[in-house]
Amino acid sequence: MANDLIRYDLLVQDALRGAVRRVMSEVAKEGLPGEHHFYITFRTGAPGVRLSAAMRQQYPDVMTIILQHQFWDLSVAEQNFEVGLSFRNVPERLLVPFDALTEFYDPSVQFGLKFEVDEAGPEDGANDLEPMPTPSLSLAPASIATLATQTDAPVAHARVKKETDKAASDDKPAATDAPATDAPAAAEPGKVVSIDAFRKKH
Repeated sequence: MANDLIRYDLLVQDALRGAVRRVMSEVAKEGLPGEHHFYITFRTGAPGVRLSAAMRQQYPDVMTIILQHQFWDLSVAEQNFEVGLSFRNVPERLLVPFDALTEFYDPSVQFGLKFEVDEAGPEDGANDLEPMPTPSLSLAPASIATLATQTDAPVAHARVKKETDKAASDDKPAATDAPATDAPAAAEPGKVVSIDAFRKKH
């Protein structure tokens, strides 16, 4: 079989990351529409990932964050996104390059993407941040839960600061109350796009 000199697999991967970037850019401007919310899994040791030393020690390999009911200061750039979250009532700031993502999943519509990432990591402590101060916002106490997915990726859950979303969340159980089968590994067959499907075997 001929060698793939064009590297279609990388082109497809870049296109799918671009789709994630576009979706998150819209959320940063307008907020989450309807019931949409995101499970985002990334490698904490990937180049460019920035989080506190304490968080890096707690999640040395991968972690999954849920953007649903409480997050703040979400900003999306060409190469990365930054967001404030609460972990066990401790506010943190994360900066995650899109190249560090391994999974993106929207359980409201059972849509997911899987990505390949570079195994290379930064020097120890190179990307560490100090925990961010408590934001000067009127926020309800965060509902924090750690879930075990089939990939054993730690999951951090946070709630959104919009009062309308808070009122809605009081009337229904949080997404983390759902069984573990609602985690990213539970997407219906055919709804998760894997980059391997586009890679030619040599």
